[in-house]
Amino acid sequence: MRRPSFGLRTKVTAAVVLVTTTATAVMALTASKLQEDDAVDSFVYSAETTFGTMFEQSWRGLEAVMDNRLTLKEFAGRMSDRTHEWALFTKRPDGSAELVNFASTDLWYRPQPVPVRVDDRLGLVTSVEDRVLVRTSKTMDLLTAITVDPETGRRLLVVSGNFVDYWVVQFFDLTPLDIDLAAQRRKLVYIALGVTALGVLAAVFAAWNIQRPVRRVASAARDLGDGAFEVRVPVKGRDELADLAESFNVMAQRVSESIEDLRAKDRQQQRFVADVAHDLRTPLASMVATVDTLDSATPETRTRATELLGTQTRRLARLVEDLMEISRFDAGSADFRPEPVELPALVEDAIEVSVPGTAVEVTSTGDTTVVADPRRVHTIVGNLLANAAGHGRTPITVSIDGSPDTVTIKVSDSGPGISEDLLPILFDRFVRGDHARQATEGSGLGLAIARENARIHGGSLEVHNDRGAVFTVSLPRVSPV
Repeated sequence: MRRPSFGLRTKVTAAVVLVTTTATAVMALTASKLQEDDAVDSFVYSAETTFGTMFEQSWRGLEAVMDNRLTLKEFAGRMSDRTHEWALFTKRPDGSAELVNFASTDLWYRPQPVPVRVDDRLGLVTSVEDRVLVRTSKTMDLLTAITVDPETGRRLLVVSGNFVDYWVVQFFDLTPLDIDLAAQRRKLVYIALGVTALGVLAAVFAAWNIQRPVRRVASAARDLGDGAFEVRVPVKGRDELADLAESFNVMAQRVSESIEDLRAKDRQQQRFVADVAHDLRTPLASMVATVDTLDSATPETRTRATELLGTQTRRLARLVEDLMEISRFDAGSADFRPEPVELPALVEDAIEVSVPGTAVEVTSTGDTTVVADPRRVHTIVGNLLANAAGHGRTPITVSIDGSPDTVTIKVSDSGPGISEDLLPILFDRFVRGDHARQATEGSGLGLAIARENARIHGGSLEVHNDRGAVFTVSLPRVSPV
């Protein structure tokens, strides 16, 4: 069987109503109990006061009875003249209660509370004799107990005072007190119902205030799922709902940025595929055309075709290698093997390999030893030297400057520099110094690979113009492993 589901407003309303009702009920019951205890205590105190006045008069008469100066009959007569209702008890040798005498007299004055007349005095006292027929150390130590009259169903307060072997007892009716307490309980019930009704209204209002921002966030989430990445939720206040709205806005911003990055990467990928296809098509077309001339009868033509075929094959091999290197960077699987490297010696070797016979001035200051991958640093320097020789003019200078945390390599040429429109995109893939698509020695990936190699070391590669193009490589003293 499927369990019923409830909305947030219903749950919040039910929770507030439950808490309000429970708290009100507990407070009402506690107040009723405390009020009842106070009222009973007050009634007992008043009854003891009334009884004490009578008992103070009766125990002197009991002394006279004990001294044989009065008979019990004479004592009862005197007490009947002074007391509204009383009974005199003693105990038999077997310990059971015995009613000695009693009196019921309508007096002209009525003490409060009023002692009441009961029929079965002995039975009522017997039901609580273990509490009221107990010998006390002092004559004026009064004993009390509450019992129920089985004939009338009334609750009665039994008050007794002890004098040697006798106990004077009075009965007080608790019915008026019970009526007053019942009335008070009804009032408390009405008050509790009123508080509960107010609690329901407050719960509905609170649930509405809580549900409104939650619905706003839910609506914004649906819009975000539908592609409205600019959607945001207004943040009001400093409570948890404001935190929810703020967290949603942060999430929406990150999702928007991630989607934009994905779109940019998709555009880059599409451009990358188009550029790869173009750059592969050029040498392949040349190779196909050259192959067709290998059957020529002229030896010079065959020789020239063989030379072109070798050139285009090497160009194609370099392009494939560069593409593989770029793919390794994109996949995060580039091989990185750092070790101590002396940069001046590495630069000299890069000059001999990349630009042999070109005049390059090398200067160094400070500590020029770094912990880096020598193959990748060699690739960076070689690409920058080849770029300076191919697009700039001599003289070319390489300066190495060591500082406490980083080592900087600057490669400068004396050419016209980089055009302003190329500076922001110079390190993008397949970007060449000329905007044409004519065949060139480079693949347009050299500077992109150089920058990725700098980044994998935790460094950077930047360019600016200063009487020629100046490329600056910054490498940390110790590269991340």
